[in-house]
Amino acid sequence: MRRLLKPVVFVLALVPLAALIFMVLTGRTSANPAEDILLTTGIWALRFLLATLTITPLRRLTGWNVLIQYRRMLGLFAFFYATVHLTSYIAFDRFFDFSEVLTDIAKRPFITAGMTALALMVPLAVTSTKGWIRRLGRRWQTLHRLIYLSAIAACLHFIWKVKVIIGEPVYYAAFLALLLAFRVVWQIQANRKLRRQPARA
Repeated sequence: MRRLLKPVVFVLALVPLAALIFMVLTGRTSANPAEDILLTTGIWALRFLLATLTITPLRRLTGWNVLIQYRRMLGLFAFFYATVHLTSYIAFDRFFDFSEVLTDIAKRPFITAGMTALALMVPLAVTSTKGWIRRLGRRWQTLHRLIYLSAIAACLHFIWKVKVIIGEPVYYAAFLALLLAFRVVWQIQANRKLRRQPARA
């Protein structure tokens, strides 16, 4: 049963993209299909990023250690959707004019935040294999804490893009704050337990 779950999760993760392609091909998007593509891929990149961060708290609260098997897949799908989002922006918004892209990065804060979020995800995606985990050892875990900064930058990108401090962007930011708070509390408790342990002779 567990062997079947991974392929199922993989296929389900592709459903948003398949639905988006179907909508575009059948003319079921809004009057601005390019904006629909940008918004949809960006939101799903953020959702998968938050889903990746949810795995550890959920595993610790429930004891379902099997969940850890899906963290890498979810993280890679976050990177995948973020890459599609970036490609769509370059193609549909800037028509492959990379000088304008660079200008946007320098002058538009929400673009800067979005690019930062994706740039921080690149080393995480590259080093997500078992081989890199062995090579980096303890440094791998330190490196992969960049996901926190990436998620913060992604939430800022969304909030600054829509220019509102209510509604969906804030819900994602609040959920991220909850996930980060859980990690802080968990670490504090772990440190307290460590100090209470009797010193070895």
